[in-house]
Amino acid sequence: MNYDFEYYDKHLQQTIAFRKVKDEDLELIHKWMNEDYVSPFWNLNLPIDSFKSHLEKALTDSHQSLYLGMIDGKVMSYWECYWVYGDVVEGTYSNAAYDQGVHLLIGEKAFLGKGYSLSLLRAMVRFQFQVRQTKKIIAEPDVRNEKMIHVFKKCGFKPVKQIDLPDKQGLLMFCNRHDFEDKEAAL
Repeated sequence: MNYDFEYYDKHLQQTIAFRKVKDEDLELIHKWMNEDYVSPFWNLNLPIDSFKSHLEKALTDSHQSLYLGMIDGKVMSYWECYWVYGDVVEGTYSNAAYDQGVHLLIGEKAFLGKGYSLSLLRAMVRFQFQVRQTKKIIAEPDVRNEKMIHVFKKCGFKPVKQIDLPDKQGLLMFCNRHDFEDKEAAL
């Protein structure tokens, strides 16, 4: 299969890969959005026709890219990578032109609670930092999502402040390239 990014994780002893979302992924992502552990944080547990419209709009939005994440070829996660410039979060801090952001969810229940989130997030941040001008990756998880906030911190994201967004109260977090690369070198 043709992946946009592939990385062998020594800790997991498995290959993490990402590929862009396609129209035919609609039903799978819709199923994930309706999971009890996803819907309170994503608020996208919509009827399939409404979700299809949402996904089609997202796929044509030039300021973001949508990915499915895989472990050893098994599709198990959903990712939204975006440019801060042009996003609703843009005015919440003094951003630079190449700052990027990330949203993620583990969709397949079999992968929950098994320690995959941190390795997946590290791989995605590594992928995003392939843009040499990017010096910062941001995240704004729902303040209630303590598990993901913990994972972001372990990856090198630092809490900055709470921010009001249209669909949630988020915790703005920054991961600077230098800090991330130092942390990766120590692994």
